[in-house]
Amino acid sequence: MIIEQLNIVNYKNIAEASLRLSPKINCFIGHNGAGKTNVLDALYFLSFCHSASTVQDTLVIRHDQPFLVLDGAYRTPCGDALQVFCGMKRGQKKHMKRDGKEYRRLSEHIGLIPIVMVSPSDILLIEGGSEERRRLMDQAIAQQDRTYIERLNRYNKALQQRNALLRDEEHEPDPALMDLLEEQMAVEGEAVAARRSRLVEQLTPLFQQLYSTVSGGREQVALSYVSHCQRGPLLDVIRRDRLKDRAVGYSLHGVHRDDLEILLDGHPMRREGSQGQQKTFVIALKLAQYELLTQHADAVAPAGEVPADATQPSAAAHPLLLLDDIFDKLDAQRVEQIIRLVASRQFGQIFITDTNRDHLDQILSHGDFDYKLFHVADGQVEG
Repeated sequence: MIIEQLNIVNYKNIAEASLRLSPKINCFIGHNGAGKTNVLDALYFLSFCHSASTVQDTLVIRHDQPFLVLDGAYRTPCGDALQVFCGMKRGQKKHMKRDGKEYRRLSEHIGLIPIVMVSPSDILLIEGGSEERRRLMDQAIAQQDRTYIERLNRYNKALQQRNALLRDEEHEPDPALMDLLEEQMAVEGEAVAARRSRLVEQLTPLFQQLYSTVSGGREQVALSYVSHCQRGPLLDVIRRDRLKDRAVGYSLHGVHRDDLEILLDGHPMRREGSQGQQKTFVIALKLAQYELLTQHADAVAPAGEVPADATQPSAAAHPLLLLDDIFDKLDAQRVEQIIRLVASRQFGQIFITDTNRDHLDQILSHGDFDYKLFHVADGQVEG
């Protein structure tokens, strides 16, 4: 999938922009706060139906403006045109449309336009709580498996209902209703945990190879999935502490407490890793997710979508890759290795932001490929 045209109206600090994009590399240059990241976030919104930086949709509407519009003209792997539209008025729900037809459920859209974004906020994968790492796993799986979102939603609904019963100070929870909710949590939760475990198994070797490439093989890294499902049947795990859950007012056990352990040379990355090592970790992990999505796209592509004589996967079958300010806090060797990776033919359409042209010029000098350069200042995008 590639995006050929992006139209933005009143998105964050961007009043209006109409961008004709390169099918390979698109570079956005400007000072911090100019609006470079907002362009990438608009692309993210058209894929995930929400911003990468906030869960409150109204916060992405430009100050003092009543509405926003995002409109993307895409080209599918088989060459067909695809239009994705988002319109939202302040205080009202958003409207997402595919080729003019509005979605009944936004979950139907997830995975249509696979996307991987690397940004400075990804450091929360290491420094933040377990919810950040669960979100990474969930987004990676959701772009490959739509039924996963449905299972996760059913689990979360049962969890919320159980927690409401646990918090009720006036009435004791109905045992029969608790049984039903716990059974649903167990069924859906075990399926969610199995899929997360499979993701980590698939992701780990790709991630370790990429980290070794970027770091020059100087450190060893590992991922380890941790789940309450590993303690036995999830229904038993949830039920055995029902009295304790009642005392604290929420569910202490379940896949909503899962985590992804991040290790450097056998020790927690949070304690041992330098800023450069942590950033290398995040970039390698996201590029591994990109590779996994590419493999999935190639595996499920209908016959005829990739030319029979192609020696490389079709660029159109790749996810979009958004690289937001990725070079800061990296030493020269790591920067060079990332530049070589990004400039290689293994990636499809790429969007890169930086505050100056130095790194972008290095990337462009590594190959003869199409690119466009945009200058961003005070929400104005020119190029």
